[in-house]
Amino acid sequence: MEQERYHRQTILDKFGQENQLKLKRAKVLVIGAGGLGCPVLQYLAAMGVGVIGIADDDHIALSNLHRQVLYSTSDVGKLKVSQAAMRLKEMNPEIEIISHHLRLNSNNILGILTPYDFIFDGTDNFETRYLINDCCALLKKPLVFAAVSAYEGQLAIFNTPDENGLATNYRDLFPIAPKPGEIANCEENGVLGVLPGIIGSMAAAEIVKLITGIGKPLINKLLHYNLLTNEQYVLHINKGIDYQLPKTENEILQTADSFVEINIEQLTALKLQSSTLLVDVRETHELPLLNTSDFKKAPMSSFEDFLDSDIAAKDIVLICQHGIRSQAAAEALHEKYGAAKNIFSLKGGIVKWKNYFS
Repeated sequence: MEQERYHRQTILDKFGQENQLKLKRAKVLVIGAGGLGCPVLQYLAAMGVGVIGIADDDHIALSNLHRQVLYSTSDVGKLKVSQAAMRLKEMNPEIEIISHHLRLNSNNILGILTPYDFIFDGTDNFETRYLINDCCALLKKPLVFAAVSAYEGQLAIFNTPDENGLATNYRDLFPIAPKPGEIANCEENGVLGVLPGIIGSMAAAEIVKLITGIGKPLINKLLHYNLLTNEQYVLHINKGIDYQLPKTENEILQTADSFVEINIEQLTALKLQSSTLLVDVRETHELPLLNTSDFKKAPMSSFEDFLDSDIAAKDIVLICQHGIRSQAAAEALHEKYGAAKNIFSLKGGIVKWKNYFS
């Protein structure tokens, strides 16, 4: 059965049964079952990677479907990890799929990463991206990184020694993480549906190259791809000096999230508590208008006034259109109050949960 399934790749010159066995023995964790994660998951499963982990805490939305082709319209509202696992097992019942329905944070990430040989980062926020990078460096796990925005994509391999023994990481490119909301993601900039498929397929190829040793993987290199022109260029990454990676598990734990992203069910539960303050940080002209008896208006353009006020509430939930500005507002509140208050940001914002707010 296996021989027939993988026949077209095992007959390849310099691949053969030996490299197919390497795929079967490999354990790969795919973080983010979205536009980039979907093609990675599909090709790794189809090609016979023995154990594939999926880490994601999100539900499938209609706006995902133009690029996340592992899902269908009937899947809207369902968990990405459960639907992805089901489809992958249908595709290839000979492999093992492990679902991690959670949001990676400093408290759980080391335990999730440890059993896997290779890590793929297909996340869309910088907070998680830097956390994954730092933990992979600490655990000495090869990390394949990919990102897309609008019409352009990037791909690189980190924490893997080259022929000279040099191993770089994401901080060698960008030493300091941007503040929440400082750089827009796909929800703000948009992305052409086919682009994550292209970059994700290339990422899957890089993972296969790392596992089997064929070809020349993008170790210590960053590939940049422009869909509109089909132009590509590769940058060589040198070791930087303007950062310090965590050296112990305790240092990772000390980077605990300053605020928590929540979904609509958690928001609904918090609304029932008298100690909760709901804050809309959008500007006054933005629609839809929310019930002012439920939400306090504190636009980001004048958020300093809100920060200077005396806030009695113990639990504070911030929302905006896409969940970007609310992250920046949550960070600012945490800088003022620290652990004295529980601060939350609605993940995906009003656009993601528009049926709830309509």
